[in-house]
Amino acid sequence: MVNITDVKQILQLAIDAEIKVFLDGGWGVDALLGHQSRVHNDIDIFVEKKDYQNFIEIMKANDFYEIKMEYTTLNHTVWKDAKNRIVDLHCFEYTGEGEILYEGDNFPVETFSGKGKIEEIEVSCIEPYSQVMFHLGYEFDENDVHDVKLLCETFHIEIPNEYR
Repeated sequence: MVNITDVKQILQLAIDAEIKVFLDGGWGVDALLGHQSRVHNDIDIFVEKKDYQNFIEIMKANDFYEIKMEYTTLNHTVWKDAKNRIVDLHCFEYTGEGEILYEGDNFPVETFSGKGKIEEIEVSCIEPYSQVMFHLGYEFDENDVHDVKLLCETFHIEIPNEYR
């Protein structure tokens, strides 16, 4: 589990190192909502390629170690510590055309335009519509249903057919 205290500690590591991060996943949803709405197994963080290795070194210095998952790649690594806190770390870069490049896919720069809060910490995150769209195309669970319905209700987004 990654609780709100854990999230604040992990975000503070990035803040102290002057590394801009973008929240995704469940904590990204909760940041947009401005409060914790459910329990989270991990925290999903996007870091720009120029800061990726530095952030990894900071994770290691704070006793996180990489765990290999079936979905990990060079640009998507997973980190865990002795407290079983899990950081799902994503590396992206900006293209010359001003888009976001992640795992071979391009996304509009507005994807990262979300603003949220984890208690008193203001964070950047995936904006609401993109969050909903990123929940499509895979076998979802009850957490996904919870997140999508809350986002759609709060930000007046039409609920996708597969979530009805």
